[in-house]
Amino acid sequence: LQLVESGGGLVQPGGSLRLSCATSGSTLEEYATGWHRQAPGKEREAVACISSSGRSTNYADSVKGRFSISRDIAKNTVYLQMNSLKPEDTAVYYCNVLAVWGQGTQVTVSS
Repeated sequence: LQLVESGGGLVQPGGSLRLSCATSGSTLEEYATGWHRQAPGKEREAVACISSSGRSTNYADSVKGRFSISRDIAKNTVYLQMNSLKPEDTAVYYCNVLAVWGQGTQVTVSS
């Protein structure tokens, strides 16, 4: 299993980005998938996750109402839609399935 994140970049405060996590195998319906982030000098933190059924999602309090996790089974891809971005959202964002992690994608929110 391999995970490849994409979609990061530089965005102004209040802007939006959509991150993608492409998986190499059909695992999305077997396991939950999560997004995490790690800012410089801070520990990695969970941001959002989606259950194997796709019917349940959970979010960190800091992103509730602004971020949305979704998936496309046919494309073996999980998305993280990020709206109303804040400078404190700046971090490297990673997706994971079980103990497998992608390489991360950098998100920078700055004017």
